[in-house]
Amino acid sequence: MSYYHRLGQIPRKRHTQFRQPDGSLYSEQLVGTLGFHGVSSLLYHRHPPTQIKAVGEPIPYGPKLLRDRPLQPSHLRTLAQTTTGGDYLQARQTLIANADVTMSICNPSEKQMTYYYKNALADEVIFVHEGRGELWSQLGKVSFEPGDYIVIPRTIIHQLHFEEGPVRLLIIESFSPVETCRRYRNHFGQLLEHSPYCERDLRPPHELVTDDEQASGEYLLKVKKEGYLHQLTYGHSPFDVVGWDGYFYPYTFSIHDFEPITGRLHQPPPVHQTFEGHNFVICSFVPRLFDYHPLSIPAPYNHSNVDSDEVLYYVAGNFMSRRGVDLASFTVHPSGIPHGPHPGTVEASLGKKETHELAVMVDTFRPLYLTEAALPYLDERYAMSWNPDFVLDPPRSADMMD
Repeated sequence: MSYYHRLGQIPRKRHTQFRQPDGSLYSEQLVGTLGFHGVSSLLYHRHPPTQIKAVGEPIPYGPKLLRDRPLQPSHLRTLAQTTTGGDYLQARQTLIANADVTMSICNPSEKQMTYYYKNALADEVIFVHEGRGELWSQLGKVSFEPGDYIVIPRTIIHQLHFEEGPVRLLIIESFSPVETCRRYRNHFGQLLEHSPYCERDLRPPHELVTDDEQASGEYLLKVKKEGYLHQLTYGHSPFDVVGWDGYFYPYTFSIHDFEPITGRLHQPPPVHQTFEGHNFVICSFVPRLFDYHPLSIPAPYNHSNVDSDEVLYYVAGNFMSRRGVDLASFTVHPSGIPHGPHPGTVEASLGKKETHELAVMVDTFRPLYLTEAALPYLDERYAMSWNPDFVLDPPRSADMMD
């Protein structure tokens, strides 16, 4: 949950007359979710945000789920794919999905967006593995760099502007609002003292992007909804907001600002939780001290995913419980079968004092499915890699994070 923020010019009272220098009224717009019961913000536009000039043909835009695959662990190697398409939307490849959440890679070769984009059904959490730049939205600019989560609530019109250099993104779509962890908030919504991060670590928009062009033109907005990209052309720029206030806005949070919770014995995955949505959580594995009981076993114990599927995306360092995975790999461990550390990793962890791994984990409470787009990245031998005589391919990765 974000906190109250404001930028630019706003009237003293909501829903009252607020006039432009020429005497005309600014156009007020409430933006939020969950009807009128969720968080929201009030925006003040130079022009009404409703003036559609033209409607284009919808473009099919969605993954095909593979529902008939055997029940087994899966490993997707995506490191070698330096680019996955041209612009930001063309480059998205959804690899894993269910009705609550999707996970995509996005390595665009084109660094600027010539159109505007809105996801009409899902919040988006973009993890920046490689790349720097700025998110521009109706609510202002937010800069990002490697290690940042960019949290973009649904319906927010935005563009991503990348600096030169490689770009590698993990994009998580949530069909429910993305929130901070409830157990780390008090009933006022403030993050508590034992939370692994606080409001000071969240970076909201800091500067408005107000298009001062008064003349009409053509501004293409691509809206993602129900398996299609809908194309709407407006007569004025969506970035004509002169001020806003509220709780509904994009922000960034760095995985490097997540403060790990450690213990005398091995801590379970919930201590790494960073965000949550309906039927899933997002966790951050970060550099941390290992357990300090004299007989502790730092490697995780074998466990059965009784209620959830587990996805790990490997960001940097060497993950202590896995062998043969690259950076930018996904491992998918479905509910219904146990999983645990690879052979030899438990013994190798004994006596270790700390780890320098970085990874993003998504645990879901409904089954996940690979998509057709995932098949070229699939390591078909991974399910057998816990056998003691199995020879793994060596990882091909180098440290990406700055």
